[in-house]
Parts: sequence; C-alpha cells; structure tokens
Amino acid sequence: MVKKYSQSRALGAITKASFIASLKNPQSFVFSLIFPLVFVFIFGAFSGGSFTKYTLALSPQCDTSNVLYKTVSTLPFIVIKPFSDTAEMRKELEKGKLSGILDIKTRLDTADKTPMPHFNLTIKSTSASSQDLMQLIPLLENVSDKLEKKLSGNKGQLVTIKQDIYNVREYKTIDFVLPGQIGFSLLFSTLFGIAFTFFNLREQLVLKRFYATPVNRLNILLGIGFSRIFFQLINVLVLITVGHFCINFTLAHGFITFIEMVSLSILFLMMLMGVGLIFSSIVKTDTMIPLLINIFSLPQMLLSGTFFSLSVFPEWLQTCCKILPLTHFNLAMRKISFEGVSIFDCWQNIGALGLWTVFIYFIVWKVFKWE
Repeated sequence: MVKKYSQSRALGAITKASFIASLKNPQSFVFSLIFPLVFVFIFGAFSGGSFTKYTLALSPQCDTSNVLYKTVSTLPFIVIKPFSDTAEMRKELEKGKLSGILDIKTRLDTADKTPMPHFNLTIKSTSASSQDLMQLIPLLENVSDKLEKKLSGNKGQLVTIKQDIYNVREYKTIDFVLPGQIGFSLLFSTLFGIAFTFFNLREQLVLKRFYATPVNRLNILLGIGFSRIFFQLINVLVLITVGHFCINFTLAHGFITFIEMVSLSILFLMMLMGVGLIFSSIVKTDTMIPLLINIFSLPQMLLSGTFFSLSVFPEWLQTCCKILPLTHFNLAMRKISFEGVSIFDCWQNIGALGLWTVFIYFIVWKVFKWE
C-alpha cells in the first residue's frame, strides 16, 4: 500500500527549514530585532514629558536661598542648567538653547509693621528665545500669585517680574539642520561608495593587476579613494551653496567659513574612506557590506546630533555620544558656520577625528587585502 504524501508534513518541514535559515542569517537578526531595540532605547531616553520644559541658567548674583527660588527651581517645567563659564552660558543663550538667565534679588520692606520679603525676579533673554519667554512669563506670574497668597494672603505684591531682552543674530532651524545633513550624507554615501567599489575591484582581480604594475600601492589606493572623495565634496559644495543662497543658512565669515567647512569635510571623508576599506576587506560577500555599514552608521545617525540636539538625552548618554566621530564633525561644523569660530579653535573636535583616523588606518593596515 502506497503511503499518501502528507502536504502538512511538507509544509512543516519547509517552514522549519526556512525559520532556521532566518535565524542563521545575521542580517535578518540585526534588522528585525537589534535595530528596532536600538531605536526604542534611544527615543525612549529622550528627556521631557507631556509638557514643554524651559531651560534656565542662573546669574552669578542670583539669591538661591530664598523661598521664591526654591519654588521656581522645583517646578516640573523648569530645568536649571549649571554653568561654570559665563562666556559659554552667553553663547548658549544667544543660540536659543537657553530660555533665559534667572536672577532673583530679595529685600525686606521695613515700612511694613511685619516686614515681609519682597522679590525682584529678572529673566535676561535674547530674541532667539522670545517665543519661550512669551509662554514662560505667564507661568511664573501664576506661581508668584500662589506664593504671595501663601505668604501674605494676597495683601500686597511681593514678587516683581521683569524681562531684559536684547537682539542677537537669529539662530534658524537650517543652521542646526544643514551641518547634520552634510554629515549624514557623507557618512552613508562614502561608506557605500568606498566599500562596494573596493570589494568589486578585489573580486574582479583589478586590484591584483594594479598591484603587479610599477605603480606605488599607496597611489593605487589614494587614486581610487580620492575619486570618491572628490565626488562627495561636490555634494558638500552644493549643499552649503544652496543652503546659504536659497534657505539663508548662516556663514558667519562668508567665504572663509565656506573654505573651513569644506576643509573639515575632507578630514571626515578621509576617515570614512578608511572605514570603507575595512568593510571591503573583511566581508566574504557583498551582501554583508550594507549590514556592517548600518551597524556602524545608524547609531551615529541617532546619537550624534544629526537631527536633534544631544541635550534631549540624559547626561550619561550624552557622554557616550561624544565618543562618536560624527558627533565631533557636527559640533565643529556648527561652531564654524554659525558662531564664526576658527577651524583651529575646534582643535578638540578635530583632534578626536584625528585619533579616529589613526585608529581606523591602523586597522586598514592590518586587514586590507589585494585579492
């Protein structure tokens, strides 16, 4: 008797084999589980709640021992950011990263039979934070009314609120976005271009043939790599030019700033070329290249201040973010373009990129293959 073929068993066998193959495929595992977990973790670490928070710094002369300060500093919508450097505090204020600088003075009105403390609350701010101030002042007035009712039963005004606003160069959204988009573009396009180019040249034995010629090996690598770098530089030139003339992107010192931004981009491109060489050398098939590029690039895209400020993360995560090379590129580009800082004054960011470059090319020297 011929046993009837079981379609259900065949279905189960195919399903089982396919499932095991999926588990053994690192790309399926990374893209279906690891990356979603990374996204959930990163966006879940955002600071903030259901209401807007206003970041204030303290004036060096601010009286922090009185009841008004203690009330204001514990409000859920107020974040007091400490500064040891008043120059840095002023820069943050002028870029709109601070809603204002808080100053509270206390005095006793001796004319009263029972002297009550009177408070002068002043918020120094700029035109860059005027929208924040329009929303913050009514909230502080409401808090002041409640405090006056508690202290004196609304028998007199105890809190005087003043604003001190001065005009500064407008820090526009494009001034934050464009440097991040340049870094984002260079990161992905350079890695994909370099890694696939060198992998294909090695697989087709073109590199091996080059190696057999009298041409210096370094010149072979640089010649192919520079062609990709020049192409990416064209993208940088276009992005900065269009951003400046069409969307009013700030170039603090005009053409000098433009040259400094391009110079920094060249350093970043040289580092990325090394990463692409590593990926092209360690993979067995070209299908692994996108996986390695995404593992290297996506955390940087999310954690390097490309689309939003690092201040949205908790302090410990901000420290981790500052290790990444794209973070230093973004910070230096924004300092140069908007603040007008010289490229030499960004030595810490450039030094970090330099260390990454040395480390990466050391690995290139160890793993690069000609065939």
